[in-house]
Amino acid sequence: MKNFETLDVRPLSPALGAEIVGIDLKENLNDAVMASLREALGSYGVIFFRDQDLTPEAHIALAKRFAPIDINRFFKPVDGYPMIAEVRKEPDQKRNIGGVWHTDHSYDEAPAMGSVLLAREVPDVGGDTLFASMGLAYEMLSEGLKQTLSGLKAWHSSRHAFGHGGTTAELQREGRIQNPDLATQDAAHPVVISHPQTHRKTLYVNPGFTRRFDGWTEAESKPLLDFLYAHATRPEFTCRFRWQEGSIAIWDNRATWHFAMNDYAGQRRLMHRITLEGEPLH
Repeated sequence: MKNFETLDVRPLSPALGAEIVGIDLKENLNDAVMASLREALGSYGVIFFRDQDLTPEAHIALAKRFAPIDINRFFKPVDGYPMIAEVRKEPDQKRNIGGVWHTDHSYDEAPAMGSVLLAREVPDVGGDTLFASMGLAYEMLSEGLKQTLSGLKAWHSSRHAFGHGGTTAELQREGRIQNPDLATQDAAHPVVISHPQTHRKTLYVNPGFTRRFDGWTEAESKPLLDFLYAHATRPEFTCRFRWQEGSIAIWDNRATWHFAMNDYAGQRRLMHRITLEGEPLH
């Protein structure tokens, strides 16, 4: 599955992630190039590009080549472009957006397929994003734990994160997160999914949105979930991307987690994110 004849692909780590060099994403890419990009995304979980000069219109057009756009309910949109969510931290703000391991929109019945994140303004140093491979995390579990997880479902929710008084309350007060009344999503997904495209078995719980196993209490669920979270973020399952202005990351939300570092106090970071529609998971 790694025959990318039309691309210059440079892996970032053995676990996941690859930088693709020598491609201009604002061009009208032909079907062969798009097929190779989709194949690379399936193989590496997240793909990166440097020095991309995209207008908002070009950003939207690129995203639509991968999947229909899933408009985020909670992020402040870019003015005039409701399909693009703004991920912003001003120099005087203490908390960033995305500073916990998570995968986007897992609280939806049909979770997001992917995300297309474009760096508009980045700090001199810091503000990197970490990614983790949930396929590799699953494969490195013991056979006994794999059997325990087989057939289990887990509940994911937006309520505790984006609702009134939730974990993003500070971001809501600052206007970076909005619409707490819309945080009504609850969805149960298999703890281990078969990835819709690659069919790789993949761990599908995350610290940001998973609440408990189906049929278990939150207290009963916590020890096993905590173990899975610690296991899934082992360094050998991860890669780290240093942003530059014009960098783009496209990741598969069914195959990866991500974590935005908050280590650039006193500097501004502005990213534009488009989320891609997915499908129910099995």
